[in-house]
Amino acid sequence: MSDLYVAAGGGGDPIGTLIAARTVSEAPDPPLIATYAWERPEISDPPGPLGEHHFTRLARGAGGAPAFTPDTRARPPAGSTLPGLAADLPARLLLLDPSQGLTALAAQISAMARSAGGRIHVVDIGGDILTHGDEPGLCSPFGDALTLAACHLTGIPTTVHVAGPGLDGEIDEPTLLARLPGYHPLTPGTAAASAAARALAWHPSEASALWAAAVHGARGSVRAVNHTAELTEVSPKLFHLPLHEAVGHNPVARVLLDERPETLEDAADLSHRLTGIHGLAPEHARTPRQDPPPGTAAFPDRDVAMKALREAASGADHVTLRYAARSLGLAWTDIPALRKLLGSATPLLRLT
Repeated sequence: MSDLYVAAGGGGDPIGTLIAARTVSEAPDPPLIATYAWERPEISDPPGPLGEHHFTRLARGAGGAPAFTPDTRARPPAGSTLPGLAADLPARLLLLDPSQGLTALAAQISAMARSAGGRIHVVDIGGDILTHGDEPGLCSPFGDALTLAACHLTGIPTTVHVAGPGLDGEIDEPTLLARLPGYHPLTPGTAAASAAARALAWHPSEASALWAAAVHGARGSVRAVNHTAELTEVSPKLFHLPLHEAVGHNPVARVLLDERPETLEDAADLSHRLTGIHGLAPEHARTPRQDPPPGTAAFPDRDVAMKALREAASGADHVTLRYAARSLGLAWTDIPALRKLLGSATPLLRLT
């Protein structure tokens, strides 16, 4: 018997979901993680969500679901970090394909969970899964709401986990803590975070990197691509709440359940109507871009790079590796070489 962990938003969420799974359960087997292939525009065109037809060499996992292996490849111009995560995360990664709408997505999740024989754990890094739809920093509420609604339709006992409140820059930490009263969070051990180290060495995820860094003890301000985060004593925590309470916070999930849109496009239009954010539009930067386009610069000298990053970070204690690469005009695929140049062995680069 194995519980099913659902990475609520796709992208880099499987990385944080692994850390959560290692914290929630002491089971020796690699956790079973279901995830969207929902990437940033810099990784994939289209950014997603990608379906089974966008990939070659998928395997079959729980419930007959498409499963990623290190040999899986995205069909260009689509791109995906999931084959790389399949190689570097000690987890079994299954593909969630919402292209046929809410009911079909619920059927996929149900088949996975029932085949595995366990309950469902939904994991969100940052906490926008508890959106009320009107927060000023809200940027990408649709995937999380779709996940909540689909898990509700399965009828399978489900727990929702919020990791690193506020670290994704969408809803601030105090607001989220007010929505999590009375819950006693878990604190991952460093071994749980270290299990994701190989993936974090190259993946451009920022929220999962911030959470892992907080678990390892990092504190202070961090400049990310679209926001500045503050790592506090709350940042390493992993909160949990019942599914019905999470749905109660999320107006998009509630209306999805009321209206049961038949297509993904109709569901995204519903999200747009409620929040002003269209779920299938690429995520837009929440702060003005001051840096050159990625991939246009040669690697600088280390001292030159550090000076440039300190200036760009405007007094922050750390920067994410994605922010560092972008600020230096490098592509996200340059992150491993940049880490080596700057001597960074952690998910963040310390500037002070």
